[in-house]
Amino acid sequence: MNATRRSFGTKEDLALALAEAVAEHLNDGIAARGQASIALSGGSTPGRFFSVLGRRKDIDWSRVTVTLVDERWVPETSDRSNAGLVNEKLLQGPAATAHFVPLYAGGDIPDAAGIARTNMQLSTVPMPFDAVILGMGNDGHTASFFPGGDTLAEALTGEGPAIAITAPGAGEPRVTLVLKRLLMASGLYLHIEGEEKAATLEKAAADGPIEDMPVRSILRQSQTPLNIFWSP
Repeated sequence: MNATRRSFGTKEDLALALAEAVAEHLNDGIAARGQASIALSGGSTPGRFFSVLGRRKDIDWSRVTVTLVDERWVPETSDRSNAGLVNEKLLQGPAATAHFVPLYAGGDIPDAAGIARTNMQLSTVPMPFDAVILGMGNDGHTASFFPGGDTLAEALTGEGPAIAITAPGAGEPRVTLVLKRLLMASGLYLHIEGEEKAATLEKAAADGPIEDMPVRSILRQSQTPLNIFWSP
């Protein structure tokens, strides 16, 4: 496993350390290219980290583009929307001047036309990413790489940048960046919290098919060093 794991005593300590690491990546990108970009995950875990990062005054947020690793195909007004979480927790205070590129592009389902609109929106995001922050579910999914996903193989091998995916454990239809795009990052992070997630990670680090626990695609790749941040 091409990964470095850091453990923190509290979720607050983790949020501070992760924000510090991400701020460094963003500032390096701005210094080198005049702009920076980051892809973030949603769910229940990253809210505290978003709030800490968004308060950073040492980042020129007007030069930062923020997008998502994946998204439920729902409007931003839905309480299931990752974009809504990012707007509520991150894009406040100093970070309010950042440019946000959502993945949801309208319509009831992520059909070919909807995904084409998403990928057009993503064409405005500076690549490669300066930082990508992933999460992990207790079923071993990361991004929207779900076990049993109808387009999981394309997500793991395709060009993307984004594709639609549906899966038994995913709830709504989703849109996700493909693995190739996620690995195009100066900094790659897996942010997990709790003993149950630690046990899931241990299981994923063992032998077994990637399709059973798709987070293995991140753990087993050798292209981009992975930083795992965990707290109880």
